[in-house]
Amino acid sequence: MIRPFLGLATALAMALMLLGNSSVAMAAGIEIREFDDPVMEQRYRDLTGSMRCPLCENQAIDDSDAPISADMRQRVYVLLQDGRADIEIVDHMVQRFGEYILYNPRLENRTYLLWGTPIALTLAGLLLVVLMVRSRRNAAARALSPEERARLNDLINRKRPK
Repeated sequence: MIRPFLGLATALAMALMLLGNSSVAMAAGIEIREFDDPVMEQRYRDLTGSMRCPLCENQAIDDSDAPISADMRQRVYVLLQDGRADIEIVDHMVQRFGEYILYNPRLENRTYLLWGTPIALTLAGLLLVVLMVRSRRNAAARALSPEERARLNDLINRKRPK
């Protein structure tokens, strides 16, 4: 007798949970993007994860609650739906919001110093290590004092027992 009501109660509880979750998401301002293709959804996640919020500085636009990040996420979504390639989307966003939004700046004339400094510092560090090793080897192979030279000659010239 309770069995028919149990199924109905379960269905009702699940419906309330679904309605409750969507209303909580809407109240919290969480954006729900619909993608027909999981590849398209992954591209969206990759693109929004690779762009920095101009307001939050070191926070990706997919994690930021700032209104400008919401605008940027919407633009990425619309451009993806229009069939644009990832590079086109990135170019559009850089043109609109500036080079600052990229976590990995492009290699251009004005970014050579940015990309070259770590390489130059690494090479300078390696050169410094090589020079230090050489100087220690030379210090270890210093000239013998006259007493040490005489003792060495005695050891060399000593006749070996047969």
